[in-house]
Amino acid sequence: MCLLLLSACATTQKVAIQQTDVNCAFLANECALLTPGGEGQVGLRYINPAAQWTQYNKIMIDPVTFWSGSSTRVSPADQQTLVNYLSQQLTLHLGQKFVIVQQPGPGIMKLDAALVDMSSATPMLRTISMMVPQARLLSSLKYLATGSFPFVGGAQAELKITDSVSGEVLGLFVDRRIGGGAVTNAFQWRWGDAENAVNHWAELATTRLYSWTSGTATPQ
Repeated sequence: MCLLLLSACATTQKVAIQQTDVNCAFLANECALLTPGGEGQVGLRYINPAAQWTQYNKIMIDPVTFWSGSSTRVSPADQQTLVNYLSQQLTLHLGQKFVIVQQPGPGIMKLDAALVDMSSATPMLRTISMMVPQARLLSSLKYLATGSFPFVGGAQAELKITDSVSGEVLGLFVDRRIGGGAVTNAFQWRWGDAENAVNHWAELATTRLYSWTSGTATPQ
């Protein structure tokens, strides 16, 4: 019941992700370095224990890409829309804490990000399931049984942080999120849950990277 109450206030929620769920075509050989994240962390992660985070105060953001199999139901137009949105949000949030540059150099991190899968919400049914009391009760029962509300969408992303000069991997992060139970989620377009996931990742990446590079926290 506590989990239900927490999720009822959340616009987006983390879901478990296994190593087999990762699109290793993007992360390549480094994919094997991933291990499960803990409470408050992304689903899978790797932090280079030798990384000297405090030497970095600038970041270079490579174009975001979309990776998925040939069976994806996401149209090319929607792929581009959400790739652009992730790129915009990363630039917006990281630009508040770091100088964003276009060329590699000393003290510069490089961020590569990819959306590897997305699923759309079902807007009308999503609204009914959250706003009609009887339907809301059924939705809550589904959440207690499966960990997910009905008719939600979501997204999965992979991020890689490297030294822009040497290419040394500093960190790898893979996470999947779906729509939460917040009432504000009831009225949105079909990719709204995916956008909420993107917002969360951009904010989290900025908070964590800034805390590590400023020396106020160390990666755990």
